[in-house]
Amino acid sequence: MIYYRCMVQNNLYNRALKFELPRGQSAFLWGPRKCGKSTFLKANFKDSLRFDLLKTDSVFEYSKRPALLRERLLAMGNDPCLSRPIIIDEVQKVPQLLDEVHWLIEEKGLQFILCGSSARKLKKDHVNMLGGRAWRFEMFPLMAHEIDNFDLIIALNSGLIPSHYTSSNPRRSLKAYIQDYLIEEIRNEGLVRNFNAFSRFLDAVAFTNSEMVNFTNIASDCGVDSKTVREYFNILEDTLLGRFVYPFTKKTSRQLITKMPKFYLFDVGVANALRKRHVGELRGSEFGMSFEHFIFMELVAYRGYSEKDFEIRFWRTSTGLEVDFILGDGEVALEVKGSANIEGSMLHGLKSFQADFKPAKSIVVCCESAPRKMGEMDVIPWKHFF
Repeated sequence: MIYYRCMVQNNLYNRALKFELPRGQSAFLWGPRKCGKSTFLKANFKDSLRFDLLKTDSVFEYSKRPALLRERLLAMGNDPCLSRPIIIDEVQKVPQLLDEVHWLIEEKGLQFILCGSSARKLKKDHVNMLGGRAWRFEMFPLMAHEIDNFDLIIALNSGLIPSHYTSSNPRRSLKAYIQDYLIEEIRNEGLVRNFNAFSRFLDAVAFTNSEMVNFTNIASDCGVDSKTVREYFNILEDTLLGRFVYPFTKKTSRQLITKMPKFYLFDVGVANALRKRHVGELRGSEFGMSFEHFIFMELVAYRGYSEKDFEIRFWRTSTGLEVDFILGDGEVALEVKGSANIEGSMLHGLKSFQADFKPAKSIVVCCESAPRKMGEMDVIPWKHFF
């Protein structure tokens, strides 16, 4: 069996995504716009036939007549290009093409890589998702270890979308991304009706990013009902622009807050740009909130690339004791502290979780200079943690 193995240089970055496909196996590759999907595929499938649905003429042509894809590929006969994966970029823009792809896989044995930034339109329209014939991969913004000479301050302010991290003017790049993608793309896809309310919702999300979500309060701020706010959050999830983190709910003697999830946007730079927050140094409350968000996205990317599929949740009691992240079924408790000097008085939540649930590992990710043990807890500098 022949495998396509793809883990090579993506411009300046050696991406951690392990894209391994047996010959004949098709795949979806999902990820937010500009996180590097197209660049990755161009680098790893240089000789593949590619259909780019970011081009408006292609969208118009295939929307009007999806069968053109089948007819054009069949007309190529025994062209060597057809022995390699055929790439369709931004496939969600013409969902009807998936019926043609399905037929070409089944009847002609062709192999496809279907790349996109949102599966929402496909799900909403009950489109053919190929019934398990395509594996699912996801690409995330950059991880720290993918960047030579990684700079945490740059990451927190510019974010980890590749072109933003290296931008000479990240503020303008982020502003353009928010306006042209977060706002205009969602408008163009027709995902919301009340666009002014959705714009207010994005502002509210930025100010509650990484905190527990109160749907009623956000609805009041946006001038819509709670049901609409929940739908807006679903849009952000389906377009890969953010994700919920739910409470860890194993029974315990303590009274827990179990209903309200937290929500994290997909990129710390985008979140800080929406909030108009700038982190100037590795200390203080502004740094602490951004640092927690950054660690969360590293966990999400590691989980996705390693295919370990562990749960990421948080723990909080009604008295305010909290642990930032609980991994798996409570095997790992992880607290994030933006401090270079960790003291026991900072870790009441982690100690309480240890007493109640006996996790296999309790970890404090922080800004200290070297790892150390603090009782049963591992205090680990963030660079060592990665």
